[in-house]
Amino acid sequence: MPSASRGRLASALATSSLAYRDGDGGARSLARRRGVAVWICGERRVGLWVARLLDASGVTEVKLGQGQVKRPDFAVLVGRQPPELVATLTRDRIPHLAVLASEAIGVVGPLVIPGRTSCLHCLDHVRAGYDPAWPLILAQVLNRRADPAACDAVLAASVAAQTAAQALAAIDKAPVASAAVNGTLELVLPDWRWRRRTWRPHPSCPCATRADW
Repeated sequence: MPSASRGRLASALATSSLAYRDGDGGARSLARRRGVAVWICGERRVGLWVARLLDASGVTEVKLGQGQVKRPDFAVLVGRQPPELVATLTRDRIPHLAVLASEAIGVVGPLVIPGRTSCLHCLDHVRAGYDPAWPLILAQVLNRRADPAACDAVLAASVAAQTAAQALAAIDKAPVASAAVNGTLELVLPDWRWRRRTWRPHPSCPCATRADW
């Protein structure tokens, strides 16, 4: 690696080595990060900050928007995305991390590993069980584009940082290492404490999740 790159990533390497108790100075994590292609789709402000954090952490191939040049290894979906896109990622077995930042609430997760963990449809099944009107509410949310998102710069930055952290945990160790697997990390203002909410695979969902997850 060029000396300039080593200098730029020195802090990231040292942090990775200490966090994961690796004796290689972070070399294994860096190799994983340099070998993965990440696609970020959705709300541009949060997505751009996530991309910058991943780049600063050694992920060399990060694509924003719809212009990915090859099949990504990992996807970040910022905001609610069309069902067709989610279905494509699931069909192609691409792990994807859902992210929301609106209504003064930040949500990171779930991280979906197709065929192994709860998926985004599992969450909709659970919500519909609590509220039969949820499918109608979801359709209205997907079609609403005019209202500005209640997400200030600080909330957006917090969500972007948590998103990058969970993505790196999945890349460095394994997707299941992320706290967002089978769960969401939620930040509700004015409280600044992140809380985890568990979402198990729903038996009525056709996502073919494994029984042991």
